Formats: sequence, C-alpha cells, structure tokens
Amino acid sequence: MKKSKSNKRLFDWLFLGSILMLLFFGILMVYEASSVSAAVDFGDKYYFLKEQLKWAFLGIVAMGITAFIDYRRYYSLAVPILLVTILLLLLVFIPGLGVKALGAHRWINFRLFILQPSELTKLAAINYLSAWLSFKEKGRFTAFLILTGTLVGLVLLEPDLGTAFVIIAVSLAVYFISGAPLKHFAALLPVSILGVIGLALSAPYRFRRLTTFLNPNSDPLGASYHIRQILIGLGSGGMFGVGLGKSRQKFAYLPEATTDSIFAIIAEELGFIGSIFIIGIFFLLIYRGFQIAQKAPDSFGRLLGSGIITWIAIQTLVNLGSMVAIVPLTGIPLPFISYGGSSLVVMLTACGIMLNIERAGRKK
Repeated sequence: MKKSKSNKRLFDWLFLGSILMLLFFGILMVYEASSVSAAVDFGDKYYFLKEQLKWAFLGIVAMGITAFIDYRRYYSLAVPILLVTILLLLLVFIPGLGVKALGAHRWINFRLFILQPSELTKLAAINYLSAWLSFKEKGRFTAFLILTGTLVGLVLLEPDLGTAFVIIAVSLAVYFISGAPLKHFAALLPVSILGVIGLALSAPYRFRRLTTFLNPNSDPLGASYHIRQILIGLGSGGMFGVGLGKSRQKFAYLPEATTDSIFAIIAEELGFIGSIFIIGIFFLLIYRGFQIAQKAPDSFGRLLGSGIITWIAIQTLVNLGSMVAIVPLTGIPLPFISYGGSSLVVMLTACGIMLNIERAGRKK
C-alpha cells in the first residue's frame, strides 16, 4: 500500500513556515529597532543584528536536532532535566557565576555564553508535567502545587514575575488538559490570580506598573513614560505605517525597543495592516500547533505538544496585550521576534519537539 503525500513530507511546512517567517521578520525588526542605540552604545549599528543572527542560527540548529529525536525519549529524561534546571536556577545567586543586572539575578555567565535559566524552566516544567500526568493517579494535587510552587518561588527570587506568571499559566494548562477535576481548577484559578496581584503589590516597582496600567496618564515623564511611548508608537503608525526603517520611537524614546516593546516599532513602521498580518501568522502557528498536539499518538505527546503551544500562545497574548494596555507591562518577550538569546534558542528547541510530535502523529 502506497504512502500518502502527507506521510512522505519531512515536516509540517505550515507550522515550520510560520516559525521561520516570524523568526526572519524578527531579525529584520531587531535591526530596525536597535540600529540607533547600537551605534551609540557599541559604535556598531549592526551589533544587535549580529547577536540575534548568532542566536537564531543556534536555535535553528537546535530545532533541527530535536525535530529528528523521538519525543518519547524526553519522558525518561524528565526528572534529570528538571533537576538540572532547578540547579541552574540556584546558580544565578552564586557570586562570580550569576550575573546581576538592573537589580535582578537572572543570568549565568558561562564565559562562552550567558544563559537565562528561567527560560529553560518553562520547557523543563512542561516536559516533566507531561511525563508525570500522562498516566492517571489519585492524590497528585498537593504534589502538583509543591512542584509548581518550588519552580515559581525560585523564579520570583530573581525576581521575574512575568516568567513566574507564564510558568503558573502553562502548568495549570497541562494539569487540566491531563483530565484533572474541575473542582481543582475552580480552587486554583482565583488563588493564582490573587497571588499574582499580591506579588504585583508587594514590590514598589511592580506597584508602579499596576497603577500606571490603571491610569496611563499619571506621571507621564516617570512611571507612565514607557506605556505612553508605546501608545504613541502604535498611534503614529496609522493604517499603513510610517515606512520600514522610519520609526521615530527607536531614537531612544521607547524603552526596551528591541525586547519587550518591539511590537510598538513594528506597528509604527508597518501600521495596522502590517500588525494584523503578523498577528495572523501567530494565530496560524498557534492554531496549527494545537492541531498537532491533538493528533499526537499518545498521552505524553498530547500533553507535551499542548504545553509547548500554550506557552507560545500565552507569551504572545500577554506581550501584545501589554502593548495595547489591556494588561500591565510584564517584561515578557514576543516569541521569535524580541531580541534575546536564551528565550529564542529554548523556544526554537521546543518547536523542534513539536515537529517531531507531528511526524509521529502522521505515522501512527
């Protein structure tokens, strides 16, 4: 019996094509958003472009490798990966090894490269929970809370509330996709929301972000400056944008123009039409990702795929939501587009796992 064309293809080209489109568009926009600041700070307007190209290359290699590794192997590696991740989260506080910047301990300097363990934690948590929850068992609710609480607590010590929120949201998603009782969801959802709000109020800088979100016109040259510049960038783009490379906000007006706020530069240069097109690619990627997860050949693959695509969806929604002041600014990068090595490489690695799950789903 002859194999169908769908079984002969090497990858799911719709899913992979969406990733590559976002990735290469992101590289272009990192250059557009950073050329001015890179020239001022480093004397090389291509500095951030070259760094992003390096990480994109490593990420594509990692995606290519994981696309050909049977995803079932990660089942037996779930515990070791999680333990190594916890160790890395602790190492950020070791003097001489951990890197402190802007009051946060989020990075480890391995000399050849700098790693942000909290990005790896997202994938490690998804993998472990998928392996653990792929079989039914009673009385795991308390253990789930302890595990998630430990990972979130270590990330909050850095501190990194945005990443902690993503870990909570993705962990809950995997837990309930596994078939957990709705009464657990009813108990955890309000507790999680109140916990995030409580953490937001516990630190002065987080409290300022929250008050700024509630009243963007307060303190326009201080706490509200960032969101106001984002909204100015969005508004300046109009329907068709000011043109590629013609952003005014990148001239040191917009904070975090290459990372968390890069979508404001996109909207300014490409306008509403260009922004909708990019959002459409994200929607296509996420929609296809959930289809892949649904067709996985086993429970572990279904949970792992669902967790990965939920992670991408949450980060996309939170980042875009913060750009239009629907949610407070959280410091969460826009997947595949924002500048950053650890985030990009880990997410592309996860996408390689998704491609392998899709191949396995076609062969079952």
